[in-house]
Amino acid sequence: MCFHQEQEQQLQRKVSMAAAARALPAGMDMPGHGRRVKPVPTGLADWAGVASALGRTGNMLRGTTYHTGFPRQDLHVVSDGVVVTAGLALGTHVAFVRYADGSTMLMGDVVVTENELQSVTDAWQAHGIEQTALHKHLLAQTPDIWWTHVHAHGNDAVAMARGLRAGFDRTGTPPALPPGPPTPVDLDIAAMEAVLGAKGSIEDGLYKIVFLRRETIADGHLILPPGLGSTSAFNFQPLGGGRAALSGDCVMLTDEVQNVLKALRRGGIKLVELHNHHLAEDPRLFFTHFWAVGDGVELARAVRPAVDATDVVPPG
Repeated sequence: MCFHQEQEQQLQRKVSMAAAARALPAGMDMPGHGRRVKPVPTGLADWAGVASALGRTGNMLRGTTYHTGFPRQDLHVVSDGVVVTAGLALGTHVAFVRYADGSTMLMGDVVVTENELQSVTDAWQAHGIEQTALHKHLLAQTPDIWWTHVHAHGNDAVAMARGLRAGFDRTGTPPALPPGPPTPVDLDIAAMEAVLGAKGSIEDGLYKIVFLRRETIADGHLILPPGLGSTSAFNFQPLGGGRAALSGDCVMLTDEVQNVLKALRRGGIKLVELHNHHLAEDPRLFFTHFWAVGDGVELARAVRPAVDATDVVPPG
């Protein structure tokens, strides 16, 4: 190879890398470039301005993630003959994380009706809130519902919260409600946990269990706290007599995808979506939503091979 050809190839590589970097979300650098930034611990007081801008209080997860839920209790959604509760698949969630360089990352998954989607998108785009996924959690649901992942990164967390709120205000998302009394869960939880090899929790009348990726996941140059945007979640809504509706999301590396999809189908689980949550994560992650209705213990047995096909662990 002559000297001029080598120079031309080097120039082309630099142009390609620059183009790839421009295609990443705001504030994101190419993965693996050597200057990754870690999240730092925060408390509720650090997010008072965000809570005020969002119009409701949130909670801390694992000492680093400020989380706020916006359940769509205004919607009456039916899928596969099941009236879907807000906790099963209609829960908007947003999370804020502070980093050692003083910046903040916002991530979230937002429930919108089909009639709301374009207007909400316009509001977010006007406020610098990016979308990294647009997808479904349910099959053949009425009315038509969409889920969109949101992302932002910068030094003004309150401005991000105001941008989010501008979109939420174009939806029918209701005000926060006080927590109700505990609701009995008619499921054989002990048997389900024995099958899944992990402990879950009861929230809003549902049984939920999550698993975390073992790897360190970075979104561009920002290291994600454990469990943020990289979990497998299984939600069981009791239907009576030990039966449940199952909805969830399974996180996979590229070489795990086909094994998980095959394992779910062998168990009679319906596949809903194969998609990404991020645009610049490392390692690359894929997510699949799924759905099933049946005996709770049998559903747990059906999804256990999919869990085993991924490198995940229960939360510590």
